[in-house]
Amino acid sequence: MNLKIVPNFFSIVIALIVGGALIREFNFQDMTFENPALAVVYSIAFILSIGFMIKRSKNK
Repeated sequence: MNLKIVPNFFSIVIALIVGGALIREFNFQDMTFENPALAVVYSIAFILSIGFMIKRSKNK
């Protein structure tokens, strides 16, 4: 099973925006999130945007 990363413009933009928002939500002194529920939503969106960039190569 070969996986390759295909850089999709929209996925990259979404990953950068959501990743930045996720870092801003994190409190590095206490190692906690300010809003844990919002952090879960941001994490899911970040993982989905990275997942859309990873595609299986087709062996024909």
